[in-house]
Amino acid sequence: MTLSHPPQDTPATTAPLGSLIRGHRLRIGLTQRELADLSTISVRAIRDLEKGKAQRPRTDTVRLIADALRLGPRARAALEAAARRGSRAEGEVRRLSMERAAPPVPLYPLVGRDAETGVLVEELRSGAERLVTVVGLSGVGKTRLALETAARLHEAGLPVMWHYGDGATSDCLRPDDDPIPQLADECARFLRGGGSEDVLPGLADALAALDDDGDSSVRGAAVLVLDGVDTTALDFGRLSRLLRTFPGLRLLITGERPWNVPGERLFLLSPLEAPDPAAGHADAPAVRFFLSQLRRVRPDIVPDEQALADVAWICHRLDGHPAALGAAASWLTVCDLSTLRNIVDSDPAPLLDDLAGGPDGSRLQVRVSRTLAALPAPFRTLIGDLCEVGDGEFLLQDVMRLTGRPLPECGRLIRELLVGGVIRTSADGRRSAFRVLCVVRAAAGATAGV
Repeated sequence: MTLSHPPQDTPATTAPLGSLIRGHRLRIGLTQRELADLSTISVRAIRDLEKGKAQRPRTDTVRLIADALRLGPRARAALEAAARRGSRAEGEVRRLSMERAAPPVPLYPLVGRDAETGVLVEELRSGAERLVTVVGLSGVGKTRLALETAARLHEAGLPVMWHYGDGATSDCLRPDDDPIPQLADECARFLRGGGSEDVLPGLADALAALDDDGDSSVRGAAVLVLDGVDTTALDFGRLSRLLRTFPGLRLLITGERPWNVPGERLFLLSPLEAPDPAAGHADAPAVRFFLSQLRRVRPDIVPDEQALADVAWICHRLDGHPAALGAAASWLTVCDLSTLRNIVDSDPAPLLDDLAGGPDGSRLQVRVSRTLAALPAPFRTLIGDLCEVGDGEFLLQDVMRLTGRPLPECGRLIRELLVGGVIRTSADGRRSAFRVLCVVRAAAGATAGV
């Protein structure tokens, strides 16, 4: 006769944990609810354990279940051994997942961010910085820079866990068959103060599996990317706990504003370099980016000398802002390059509606307007004054004259506008000059006209 359930004090050393619990429960005639009541473990937990959905119960959980089932020494030892086997099996799954954990695949190549990428990769790979927040105006390319940085870190041997925040863009291919994004989402939820610390053991198992593998310089290290998150919703206390618990963990965050917490490395992302077209910089990053957009929209346009001059002027007028350049390039489906230049010269604001963006093509102006509205009143007033003065460069002395404030206060004003991404430094690095971005002037003008 074959027994369908393991009898009391039978080791059953190879049986799965769920089968052992169910067998002992049925042997003594308990329902899942009755076992839950006797063990003080939830019915859901009992159900998940029996179905094999949960394979790494805590030691206390196993002890409480064994007590409720009134197991003898040998049956108790078999239950504990099955729990250990389940933990090792899940650890192997986590290990395999972490070994292949990679960032999403970008849809388009990166143009003109070699210096920025190099700095971020070196700082995060070496562990010199463990919390980096990339900030900048909407559409400036924060997500694309994070994708490139994460890809290079992954090539260097660091697993990458990627979380898509509410402000994340969709210009990448998202994995849908990997459990690692779920772990990244759990970490993000933990940092927002939601959920519980249950994510910590799972993350510990995943990172511990890497301790003996790969390059010793990145052994046990991993990168958590929080793309497009609202930093004001993050909990610094939980961040501290996460970084203390996992010394090899690095965080890369993209957002519209810094977290402003101790240990944060603030990385200001400006638009692409777009020097004065009179200088003849046909190889400037903004020009190369626009040409890449032009090839997608109008491959028939040959970038001869006149075309390059028009492109350089358009890039200069639009301050090298990638999303603005992409929107302007979309208009080449309905006009030629010289006409586009003339429109940019007279009033570039209508060109910020991306023709390829459908009914939602004006979302860039909406997002920039939202950024302006979030600025404190003195900052908005200063932006308005600078826009009225003209669209040229301004100096620290101009801010002092317009505001009547002392030098330290004006310095802080300019820094906050740089952090907000609404102004950029001049292409001429020999003097401290600044410009209000074209997209900001357009949004400010639209707001003033309402």
